[in-house]
Amino acid sequence: MTAEQELLATNTAFYRAFEKKDLEAMASVWSQGISSVCIHPGREALRGWENIQPSWQKIFHNTAYLEIETSIIATELSGDLAYVVLVEKVLQVAQRRRLEARSMATNIFEQMGGKWYLVHHHGSPLANE
Repeated sequence: MTAEQELLATNTAFYRAFEKKDLEAMASVWSQGISSVCIHPGREALRGWENIQPSWQKIFHNTAYLEIETSIIATELSGDLAYVVLVEKVLQVAQRRRLEARSMATNIFEQMGGKWYLVHHHGSPLANE
């Protein structure tokens, strides 16, 4: 598998963990370091896995169903760092309400010990057309 294929497999694993509401799988994709950053759409930046993990736990707990479709716009690899820019289409059922949203997202990965880890996720809401 090429480095780009490995990167995209890790990006896919992130979205599968998100969609399946699997905190253990989410933890295996994220860098556990203090420099990781997560910015959920419309939210403040969370720094470090110890602050990021509870945000995913809360999302998973408060969501009955998730379906995520992604459309990759760009990928770039440079040494041990890489990014994926994409559009996320999220269908969510929470509190008996069906919500659909689109976000522009940037996922930054760092390769450590031969494996890609998510070190930065930033989602920004897109207006519905």
